[in-house]
Amino acid sequence: MPKLTVEGFGTFDIAQGKRLVLALAEDAGVDQLHACGGNCRCTTCRVEFVAGEPEMITQAEKDKLAERGLSGVRLSCQIQVQGDMSVRAISRLEGSGRADAGGKPEADIHPEPVWVAKG
Repeated sequence: MPKLTVEGFGTFDIAQGKRLVLALAEDAGVDQLHACGGNCRCTTCRVEFVAGEPEMITQAEKDKLAERGLSGVRLSCQIQVQGDMSVRAISRLEGSGRADAGGKPEADIHPEPVWVAKG
């Protein structure tokens, strides 16, 4: 079972293949934002990787990050926990001024993932 370490929260066992956005909220207890419900439209679910960043990325995530001019971050709604990883939860409800974190993301990645190399 992969281990997810979240700075300031601890280390947690995560089911293989679980979406990172759900692992953060459900397993680690992070008030992780996901305003669009985990559909790769808003970029509020950003995280920074400390270790274990996946080499593959969905085309939707790659396009959205480029569209917003973001680098050095990943979208937790587009990542499956496949191995040990360590992250910083940088996009949280606390201090955001939002009423809630967003609609609960589904178990499967949306839109349908097309996996490409990160670089």
